[in-house]
Amino acid sequence: MSVEPPSSGRPTGPPSGPLSGPSQPPSGGGGPPSEPPSGGGEPPEPRRPWWGSVPRVALIAGAIVAAVVLVVVFTRPDGGSGGSDGGTGTSDGDVLLQPAADTGPDPFTDSTAKESSAPSVTPTPAGSASQNAVRAVRGGAPGLYGGTRNVASCDVEKQITYLKQAPDKQRAFASVQRIDPSEVPAYLRSLTPVQLRMDTWVTNHGYKNGRATQYQAVLQAGTAVLVDDRGVPRVRCACGNPLSPPAPQQKKTTGDKWAGYKASDVVEVRPAQEPIDVFVMCEPDGEWFKRDKGDTGENDRKTAPPDEPTTSATVTTPTDSPSSQPTTSEPAATETSSEPSTGDSPPADDSTPPPGNDTGGDTGGDTGNDTGGDTTGRPPAS
Repeated sequence: MSVEPPSSGRPTGPPSGPLSGPSQPPSGGGGPPSEPPSGGGEPPEPRRPWWGSVPRVALIAGAIVAAVVLVVVFTRPDGGSGGSDGGTGTSDGDVLLQPAADTGPDPFTDSTAKESSAPSVTPTPAGSASQNAVRAVRGGAPGLYGGTRNVASCDVEKQITYLKQAPDKQRAFASVQRIDPSEVPAYLRSLTPVQLRMDTWVTNHGYKNGRATQYQAVLQAGTAVLVDDRGVPRVRCACGNPLSPPAPQQKKTTGDKWAGYKASDVVEVRPAQEPIDVFVMCEPDGEWFKRDKGDTGENDRKTAPPDEPTTSATVTTPTDSPSSQPTTSEPAATETSSEPSTGDSPPADDSTPPPGNDTGGDTGGDTGNDTGGDTTGRPPAS
């Protein structure tokens, strides 16, 4: 059987290349680029960075601005109430002069001061500090405070009622005195109603926008206040404002001066070194009496004037122009320090401001007097 040779026109065996379709150009060749996939879709846009979106940038910028505003508002000393010094009408660096009967800015409550206890004398001072010095007095000094025997200068129960009726104010009041709001009634009853006998520098606290504000103030002699068991003024009765010691800063005064006001007659009350059980006080007519701590006058009794006044300590203060009118306060005899800025603070005063006419009765005793104590405050300048 013979085998015929294959025909040269017909291939034999499987094809050596792909079954169908055109051959692909070699990779890296110079052929045309491949066509996009079928379906008619557009190629995806490249992703832009986040800062390329205008709405997103605006949103982020707004959030940053809002955060900054909140930080500024809530870190202000007055809690964002507006106005410097707590919105009291005084500017930074000012000390407000407050007459005895003046309510003042942003009062906590209506007045609880009793008009019947207003002072009726303008005694001549036994001595005064130099015009560039201020006295620092201890709260237990006999005669630092006055009033009328058997008459409270403030209505404590009315003050309690006012604050109970305004829980927000009671909370703000408590925050200044660093007590719980529920402790406010007992705290007020523990204080003693008296009248200032010397123009006194304090930190006053008003109430505005739900918060306690603060500003420096000089309270006129004759102002009704409540003092604690160290003799430090804690409440001003004409406005119900809580009080605290003055800020140790040198400032100028604002407001109208009363007759006889002199910066050199302003005093700063320092706590007595021991708790005071009995205050030795002076009436406007010059008679002396004792008042028990926390008593509203029912148990007042006459006493003899203190034996001998002591000298007052002084610290440097800005000068004030002298006044030709007699002072309304009764400052103690003073001893001016010739070197007030050596760094050694002088002791606070335990002196007795002498009245116009001293008449006595029983001998006095428990006054809570003490000696010594530092003073660093600087009084207001005019």
